[in-house]
Amino acid sequence: MRFDERFIEELKARLRPSDVIGRTVKLKRQGREFAGLSPFSKEKSPSFFVNDDKGFFHDFSSGKHGDIISFLQETERLSFVEAVTRLAAEAGMTLPAEDPQAAEREQKRQGLADWMDLAQKWFAANLRRSVGKAAREYLERRGLPEAQWERFGLGYAPNDREGLKQALVQRGAKPGDLVEAGMLISPEGGGQPYDRFRDRLMFPILDARGRIVSFGGRAMNPDDRAKYLNGPESPLFHKGATLYGLPEARRILGAEQKGGQSIVVVEGYMDVIACQRAGIPAVAPMGTALTEEQMALLWRVSSEPVLCFDGDGAGQRAAYRAIERALPLLKPGKSFRFALLEGGQDPDDILRDRGAPALRNALAETRPFAEVLFRREAEAEPLDTPERRAGLKGRLRQAAAAVGDKDLAEQYRRDLFDRFDALFPARSQPTRSHQASGGGRWRPGPPPKLGQTTEGAQAMQALTRAIEPVAAALAHGAVDDPERMDDHLEEIAAHGFGDAALDGLAQELVRLRFSGQSLDSAALRRHLAASGHDGLMREVEKAAAKSGAPFLAANAPLAESRVRWSQAFDAQMRIAGLEQALDAAKSAADQAFDASAFARLKAERDALRRAVRTGTIWDVSTEVSGGS
Repeated sequence: MRFDERFIEELKARLRPSDVIGRTVKLKRQGREFAGLSPFSKEKSPSFFVNDDKGFFHDFSSGKHGDIISFLQETERLSFVEAVTRLAAEAGMTLPAEDPQAAEREQKRQGLADWMDLAQKWFAANLRRSVGKAAREYLERRGLPEAQWERFGLGYAPNDREGLKQALVQRGAKPGDLVEAGMLISPEGGGQPYDRFRDRLMFPILDARGRIVSFGGRAMNPDDRAKYLNGPESPLFHKGATLYGLPEARRILGAEQKGGQSIVVVEGYMDVIACQRAGIPAVAPMGTALTEEQMALLWRVSSEPVLCFDGDGAGQRAAYRAIERALPLLKPGKSFRFALLEGGQDPDDILRDRGAPALRNALAETRPFAEVLFRREAEAEPLDTPERRAGLKGRLRQAAAAVGDKDLAEQYRRDLFDRFDALFPARSQPTRSHQASGGGRWRPGPPPKLGQTTEGAQAMQALTRAIEPVAAALAHGAVDDPERMDDHLEEIAAHGFGDAALDGLAQELVRLRFSGQSLDSAALRRHLAASGHDGLMREVEKAAAKSGAPFLAANAPLAESRVRWSQAFDAQMRIAGLEQALDAAKSAADQAFDASAFARLKAERDALRRAVRTGTIWDVSTEVSGGS
C-alpha cells in the first residue's frame, strides 16, 4: 500500500509525538521539550528529546532522529506501512483505498528516484575528476572545504551534451524516463534528448523525507544566460511545495538541546549551506516567492520562521511580497519574523568575511511581522499631509482585515494603530478630571510624552526652542542630496550638524550612508517619516528657510551647491572645535594658561557665531573652511 504526502502529513498533525513515544519512553517535560532515557542505548542520564512543536525526536546517544513513524519502525521493527496503519487507527483516519493506478504511479516515481540517486553519484564523482577543476576552484573561493562536499551532495555536470545521458543509459535507463525526471531535455522540433545541466556546479534538491527529487545547477561560465537553473516540474518535483535544505535543517533543529532556534529562510543554495555550516537551520525556496505550501512546511517545523533578505531595496521588496502572501494565513502560533541584512551582504558573505558567530548574531537580530508590515505601508507614499496620513491609516485597516483569523486580525489592528499614533503623536489630549466635590468637567490633559518615541525625543527639543538655522540648512541640504555627506560622515557621526536637536537625525543619516542603501531624496524622506522623524523634518524646513543658505536654492547648480554646503559644514565644525579648545584652555592649570592664545580663539569663535546669527556665514564660509 502507498500513501501520498498529504495523508502522511495529516496523520502526523493529528498525533502528538510525546503521546506516541511516551508509551515506550518515560518522558519528563523540560521547557518546550520532553526528555527521557534513550530507547536505543543504555544510559543513566537522559539524552533523548521529543519536541511536539517540531514533530520529531532526537537521540544524542545514538544519533537517531525522526518522527513518530520512524520511531515505531526503529523500536518495534515495523515496516513503514505497518507503522502508518497502526498510527492511522489511533488517529481515527481511514486508510486510503487501494488504487491500482496510484500504485503504478508510485512504482514509476520510485524508478525515477533511483535514477536521480545514480545521477547524483555521477555528478559527485565528476567534481573530483580533472573535468571538475573549475567547480572545485569556485568552491575554494567561496570558502567551502572539500570535507563538506559530501554533506551537501555537491557535484559537477561537465560541459557535455550527452554525458549524463550516456552514463545512465548504459545502466539501463530509458531516455524518456530521464526526460520525465527533468534530467534531459527533449527538443521541441524532434531529435534526440540531451543533458539539461551542462558545465554547472550541481546541488541535489531533497524532499521533506530526504529523497532526491531534482537538481539545481550554478553556471560556471559567467556568460551563461541563466546563472542558476533548477529542474522542471516532474512526477517527483513540485517547485512550490519543496524547500531546499529542509532535511538537514530538521537535523540541526533536532540536535538542539534547548530548542530555541527557528528555521531561517534565505535566498540561495550557497546561503543555505553557509547557514547550515554555522549550525543555523536554513532553507530556501526554488528561486521564487514563498508559496502557501512552503509556508505550511515551515510552520510544521517552527512557529515563527525567520525570513532573511538583503537590506537593500530588492531585499525589502522581496520581504514585502512575502508579507502579502502570508498575511491571510497568519494564526496564533503561526507567524514570521524578518532578518534584514545590512551592507549588501548575504549569509554566505558574512560567514566567509566574519565567521559563524557573526552570521548567527546577524540572523538573531529579527523584526516582528507587524513592524515590517507597518513599514511597508508607511513607505508607500510621503506622509506630509493630513490626506496622506489618513491614507496610511486606511491601508493599515485593510492590512489588519486581511488576516484570516478574526481574533488575530483585531490584535493586528490595535498594534498597527498604536504604531501610527507613536509616529504621529497628538499635541494634546482631553482627559476626564473629577473634582473632589464629585462633579466633573472636561479639561485638557497633560501633553503627550513625546520622549517615549524616536520622533518624540527630537521633537521635544525642537519644540522647546527654535532649531539653529544654519544647522537646519545643513540637515535640509543633506536630505536633499545625501551624497553631500560622503566626505564628512565621520564628523557628522561625532558632532552632528551643530545643534543637539538634530543629533538623532544626523545619526540616522550616517547609518543609512554607511549601510550602502542608495536612497534618493524622495525615498530618504519616506524612510525618515516612517522611522519617526517626520515632525522634526517639518521643524528643520521651517528653520532652514530662515537661514538664507544659497545651496538650498532650487536653481543652484549641483556642483556649486555641494561646495557651498561643505564650506558651511566646515564652518560649523570649526565653531565646534573652537568651543572644545576654549573649554580645554579654561580647565588648564594656571601656569599652562596662555591668555593671548585664549583671546585669539575666543575672537575667532565669536566672529563665527556672529556670522551664523546674521547670516553672513555664507560670505565668510570660504575663508573658514580651510581653517585648522
